[in-house]
Amino acid sequence: MKKNTKFFAIITTLLVTLLVAGCSNNSSKESKQLTVSTFGLATKQMTNDVFKPFQKDNKLKVKSQFGDSSSRFTQIEHNPNSSVDVIELAQNNAVAGQKKGLFKKLDFSKLKNFKYLSKEQQKLAKDTNSVPYTVNSIGIIYNPKTVGKITSWDQLWDKKLENRIAIPDISTTFGPAMVYMASEHAKTDVTKDDGKAAFGALKELKPNVVKTYAKSSDLANMFKSGEIDVAVVGDFAVDMIQGAAPDVDYVVPESGTYANYDTVSILKNSKNTEAAYKYIDYRISKDSQTTVAGSDSLNNAPVNDQVNLTRDVKHMTYGDVAKRAKLIDFNYVNKQLPTWIKTWNQTMN
Repeated sequence: MKKNTKFFAIITTLLVTLLVAGCSNNSSKESKQLTVSTFGLATKQMTNDVFKPFQKDNKLKVKSQFGDSSSRFTQIEHNPNSSVDVIELAQNNAVAGQKKGLFKKLDFSKLKNFKYLSKEQQKLAKDTNSVPYTVNSIGIIYNPKTVGKITSWDQLWDKKLENRIAIPDISTTFGPAMVYMASEHAKTDVTKDDGKAAFGALKELKPNVVKTYAKSSDLANMFKSGEIDVAVVGDFAVDMIQGAAPDVDYVVPESGTYANYDTVSILKNSKNTEAAYKYIDYRISKDSQTTVAGSDSLNNAPVNDQVNLTRDVKHMTYGDVAKRAKLIDFNYVNKQLPTWIKTWNQTMN
């Protein structure tokens, strides 16, 4: 009997040892690598200013996937078992992703920097399981030497700008903002007629539009070559465009602008949850937010209220511009989008 007892004790010890080792290996495996899908506008700055310091601080490797928000969202929508752990998306895609059940339910107690977000931003995070890490908005970028001074949205309809304008395509981050803005030009609340007046205004704008663009990075060459003189663009792309075309100016009309949050989510099937939470918390930390707010970095407007920017922020949704920024109801927009895309293609293309 004593021999049996001793035998079982040995077996139990071995089993416990194996289990502990297994847990340790799983934990070690989880912490070694994280795959992040993010925007492709400034890949060098993203790698140097976000991925590398995060890797160093957490002793793990980040694999990156770059591209525009819509195409990356479509990829995970059709392949939820992809290797991506964390995805950064425009607000409309984050809202759609939550409705489709693509994201993990977040435990916000694991994010020590979450308390530094505004109530509005925290609500967005809780509603979508996607944490906002920056806010951007649209303005008008133009060449004053060829078209004079532009100060208002209504000037886009001026006949002097025939064949001189580029606007974001309906499928891009700020495509819906164009519908809202056109509806405002028509002096109609877009939600009252579901965009009918807006598309009437867009039809009037069409003679001035050379291109509806999918990538804001394309605008740099279009300005440089003289293909366009005016564009509606997200503020995150202004410095990049001015780098290629130094003569252009950027204005956010006094009447206001339309805002979009970029968000970060953990995909439902991610196997690296612990590292993913660390990444999200790092993304909204004071140090990281201060770094990426730099004009030589990503020019990301901070959401962490502990960040205080003292530099020139005229190309950022911050301060006075942020106060004039209107929010778009993406729950409403996403319901309308299939119809809007069809009407947009019939009208603009």
